[in-house]
Amino acid sequence: MTARLRMGELVAMLALGQDNAFGQPLESQFRSCLLADRLCDLLRVEARTRETVYWTALLRYLGCTGHAHEVAALFGDEIGLRARTLVHDVADPHEVVHDLVDYVASDPARRALVESVLQHGRPAIAPNFAAGCEIGDALAARLGMSDDVRAALRSTFERWNGQGFPDGVAGTDIPLAMRIVHLTHDAEALARHRSPAECVAIIADRRGRTYDPELVDAFVERALAWLDELITVDPLPAVLALEPHPRRLLRGDELDDALAVVADFVDMKSPFMAGHSRRTASLAAAAARDLSRPADSVVALRHAGFLHDLGTTAIPNSIWDKPAPLTTAELDRVRVHTMLTEQMLRHLGMPDVLRLAAAHHERPDGSGYHRNTAARDLDGQILAASDIYVGMTADRADRPALAASAAAAEVAREVDAGRLDSAAAGAVLRAAGHRSRDLARRTSHPGGLTAREVEVLSLAAHGLTVKEIADRLVISAKTADHHLQHIYTKIGVTSRGAAALWAMQHGLVD
Repeated sequence: MTARLRMGELVAMLALGQDNAFGQPLESQFRSCLLADRLCDLLRVEARTRETVYWTALLRYLGCTGHAHEVAALFGDEIGLRARTLVHDVADPHEVVHDLVDYVASDPARRALVESVLQHGRPAIAPNFAAGCEIGDALAARLGMSDDVRAALRSTFERWNGQGFPDGVAGTDIPLAMRIVHLTHDAEALARHRSPAECVAIIADRRGRTYDPELVDAFVERALAWLDELITVDPLPAVLALEPHPRRLLRGDELDDALAVVADFVDMKSPFMAGHSRRTASLAAAAARDLSRPADSVVALRHAGFLHDLGTTAIPNSIWDKPAPLTTAELDRVRVHTMLTEQMLRHLGMPDVLRLAAAHHERPDGSGYHRNTAARDLDGQILAASDIYVGMTADRADRPALAASAAAAEVAREVDAGRLDSAAAGAVLRAAGHRSRDLARRTSHPGGLTAREVEVLSLAAHGLTVKEIADRLVISAKTADHHLQHIYTKIGVTSRGAAALWAMQHGLVD
């Protein structure tokens, strides 16, 4: 059977990933999309704008994983911070200051950081918003989203009074679609965190400051009825039913490319994850071919490789990027990600992919997670062995990458201990041994990059600072920075996150 997926279903995966990244219940973004649809009905919004509203509502924070590492480096648990500030009004400086004071109170060691942010104001925090917009735009372009959707997403953090980020766009210069999504997205969160009545009062209070006054006037008239109605609706099927026509059906290479967007959205979360899902997908498919698995199995494994870590978006970077062994409590949080992956894929029409992706940490001896069952499925064990091998041969926050030979020895030990299937592991190791490692021998590279620039870009994608890149390559920091600036110019980006995304897309991250 040919694998296929509607664009609406794929975007739904990304919306669930955004819910995770903001510490919100799964399907929160679906509810805000339904509210936006109700407001469009009331306003009799024309069809083209209504279509833009639909995709914008589901993709609003598409770039959020691309600067999670930087936010966490400043503030610790970036998911906790986002969850706490989601209902705040960034167009009101008093609310922002109040939140920063609360942040200091929770950990006095953060005082110097907060004082620096307050001293330097907008310039200190604007780059993170700009990076989120740039990365979101790059991913939306790869999904084939319209210019209207991309323009709306570039105003994700702007506000009616011009006090938003990163460019201070104001009033009707913010696309109507995003003005609608601003209001309905915040309303869904406010109603859930506070109450429907408080939500309406807060939205009305922000009229003309954060939100378009005409939209507020229309919304508050019907808001309580709409919010009551949302309680009775199953959000996912309701949102999928609203997908604009003609509906795009993804199959073949187009489906692979779209699932690679989801993989990159996930792997952008941490520089230590860069390229992990793509490498796992490629290795698992190659191992399946080595074992002469049916064509459907090869495709399902490749797709499961792209999606297997979707649940990691719910785990804060303070855990993923920790330069030390994880505590038992932190490991317990990590182990939740497979269950979340299963929940996020369960209703999206890819049963074989769901089965494989949800079980990639299960082991034949029952020592894995999250079900702790004895894994006997050959394809599932191919994915498990691929995930292990790829993880061991990449730098992690608490250890450097293992050499290929050392990783192969570790895989063999897992087989001997009964924690990996021998046939699956053998195929993975054979596939890994035959993969081309000739990046340094290439005479040309994507984007016109030189061999040295490819080295610098790969290190930057893994989160190394300019000084760390210089030390690793035994060059001066000035030379390393010079290389980075040339890279940014050549590939048309302005942030580390966007450069990392470009590197993953073009296969330049080991």
